Amino acid sequence: MITIRVAVSLLELHIPEATSLKQKRQVIESLIRRLRNRFNLSVAEVGYQDLWQRSELGLAAICRNSASADRVMEGVLSFMERENRVDIISTKTELY
Repeated sequence: MITIRVAVSLLELHIPEATSLKQKRQVIESLIRRLRNRFNLSVAEVGYQDLWQRSELGLAAICRNSASADRVMEGVLSFMERENRVDIISTKTELY
């Protein structure tokens, strides 16, 4: 029997320095690319696409066990907290 866990997270972000949708998208696209490369997970902007200082990212990671899934999501949150171009408004994480 194969056992896997899927960790899903929703991050609501504020981009204080963005003064246009173009600036916001530059920040978000860079952030998405770095998250994908560093943590090997799926990331997409899933909300607030038309607001220039707000974004909502959906993240998903497939892991072997619950501990691995927890570590990945903790790493993502730690990474995001150190990111000086965005502020985290809220997070929601679930494990399946």
